[in-house]
Amino acid sequence: MNKTFRVLKKIILYTFSILLFLSIAGYVYLYVLPKGPKITATQKINNGIDSFVIYAHKESERKSIKVWTYKPENWNDKDKIVFVMHGGGRNADDYLNAWVKLADKNNLLIVAPEFENKFSKYTTNDYQEGNLFSFFGTKNPKSEWAYTVVENIFDHIKSVNSITNEQYDIFGHSAGGQFVHRMIMLMPESRIRTAISANSGFYSLPKENVEFPYGIKNTEIDLQKSYEKRLIILLGELDNDPNLGTFRTTDLAMEQGTHRLERGTTFFNSNMELKNKNNWIFNWEIDTIKNVGHDYKKMSKHSIEWIKN
Repeated sequence: MNKTFRVLKKIILYTFSILLFLSIAGYVYLYVLPKGPKITATQKINNGIDSFVIYAHKESERKSIKVWTYKPENWNDKDKIVFVMHGGGRNADDYLNAWVKLADKNNLLIVAPEFENKFSKYTTNDYQEGNLFSFFGTKNPKSEWAYTVVENIFDHIKSVNSITNEQYDIFGHSAGGQFVHRMIMLMPESRIRTAISANSGFYSLPKENVEFPYGIKNTEIDLQKSYEKRLIILLGELDNDPNLGTFRTTDLAMEQGTHRLERGTTFFNSNMELKNKNNWIFNWEIDTIKNVGHDYKKMSKHSIEWIKN
């Protein structure tokens, strides 16, 4: 009996030691070691497709980010700037290419940040959930939020290119749609003019008793200010197949609906109910695009009217 107990004790001790080692190693890799591509020389954005790499955070050189751009030949200061947020594949270059013709036709400067992460299949907190919390659940300072990175990129573009624009528009599809709607909720002070959240996989409902990212518990969100921003929930009428893309099926996610179209409607209606209850200003709208499913290219085309008007 004593021998069995000693063996069991050793197994538990070894298991705990291994888990502790993996946790420490994971934390060091994710939050201590420098990450990202090599910083590029500071220069103005060229016409056509271009890219640059800057530090993601103003107060830290630990992480860098690559930013893809497309600038039409006739684009000038004060013309519109549109940030395009990629999906879960983190393929910013593909999203940029989907906007090239749209940019030429509507004279838009396109900015597509690339939130690179080798472990993006296993962790989503660093991008679509805004990096509010680390993978281990600890709170990150606001200066390290993913949403702050967008504001930092805007500042960089303005200063390097002598741009005087005071606002920008932003479009995100799928995981990018999650990014956009949460940015409006969590950073209403951002300089976004029109935000378009397209075909999000799931949402942060305005429920203070539900943990983030499914609710807003422990986030200190001021929804009254968030509702003053212009947010468009853009849904594909045919985005009702949960087998397309990465679709979260946790209990809290399934409570929002069995597919993306239903979840988007649930999110909008929940916020509308809260707005009506408090009689707040509400600049959010919902738009369902006919005959379109989970397709970022087609959803991008249909977002243009919201950006133009």
